[in-house]
Amino acid sequence: MIEGARRQNLRHAFPWLIATLICVHACMAVTRVTASLWVLNRGYGEASVGLLLSLFAVAPIVLSLWAGRLADRHGFHRPVGVGVLMAGAGALLALVVQQLWAIAIGCLLCGGAVAVAAVAMQREAGLMADEPSELKRVFSWMALGPAMSNALAPIIAGLLIDHVGMTASFGFATLLPALAWALAHKVPRHLPEPFTKSYREPAAWQLFRLPAFRRLILVNLVLSACWDAHSFVVPVVGHARGLSAASIGLVLGCFAAAATCVRLAIVRFADNLDEAKALRSAMALAMLTFMAYAWLPGTVGLMCGSALLGMALGSVQPMIMAMLHRVTPPERHGQALGLRMLTVNGATVAMPAGFGVLAAATALVAPMWLMASLLLLAQLPARKL
Repeated sequence: MIEGARRQNLRHAFPWLIATLICVHACMAVTRVTASLWVLNRGYGEASVGLLLSLFAVAPIVLSLWAGRLADRHGFHRPVGVGVLMAGAGALLALVVQQLWAIAIGCLLCGGAVAVAAVAMQREAGLMADEPSELKRVFSWMALGPAMSNALAPIIAGLLIDHVGMTASFGFATLLPALAWALAHKVPRHLPEPFTKSYREPAAWQLFRLPAFRRLILVNLVLSACWDAHSFVVPVVGHARGLSAASIGLVLGCFAAAATCVRLAIVRFADNLDEAKALRSAMALAMLTFMAYAWLPGTVGLMCGSALLGMALGSVQPMIMAMLHRVTPPERHGQALGLRMLTVNGATVAMPAGFGVLAAATALVAPMWLMASLLLLAQLPARKL
């Protein structure tokens, strides 16, 4: 009875949970777009953009497992508070000191902020579901948070840069963490069951002994790298074709808008959706789109390609998150989410830098051809899920 009342109370707070996630993620998204265009406008080149984008994943590598343990032990508010402080400090530093080193540190802090806060939010969201189909709905709604911020943040950032300047875009990013913390207070406080002194918390790495967990992490790794490839290629290709910042933001926004629409569809049809088949179909669509991206004409062509990729890649996260919660013990959900965050961001550190070197040495869209090949190989573990 008490557990049911607590779960019902959590569900009433679900909109505030999503709103908090949107604000924290939007701070990172605005900083990412603005920093990328700032570097290109200063003439640092494509490789520097890749290195800068890699910094968004450095802090999560260090903090993800700690964030998972923090969420398992203390619940929602403490990790979110840490994330809000990091995001605010990073955005403020980029605003006040517009030099390469300061913007690099700001990217580092904003990336870590999303990792720490998102693990706690995802764990909290999992507590609100009772059955598998409900898990898919919950994580579809949760996935809408980053999708909405990715849809709106690049467009807002592009408009601010074109009509006001880089400083205005960085300034907008500094307002979002404060709003996130105000929204987080709308979520009711409840602490997990305390650990007894005799309880020895198992190492997170032991979760790799579960075959289903290993396959999920591998597939998720490839799909996350696809997001990185798209985030890298669009500003670089757009800049090379002479597109304005607003046009580049619009192309990125189309990707996120498509991801938002497909996640709303998952919410509606979650009961009838076969997770494994939907995952493999999305991977095939993304592979074909990556192969054709180089020949898409103009801004409209890039918008269409981004929308197709957004539809494919946006559909997979709710499936993976739902399966992840089912294959791991409830008391270790925070660890599992932190481990997923660590592996994804570990690849994200190397990927953008590698994309920059690959694009500079060969062709600007070569990273997308690379991801098409990896998606084809990833079909093998995906078929065993």
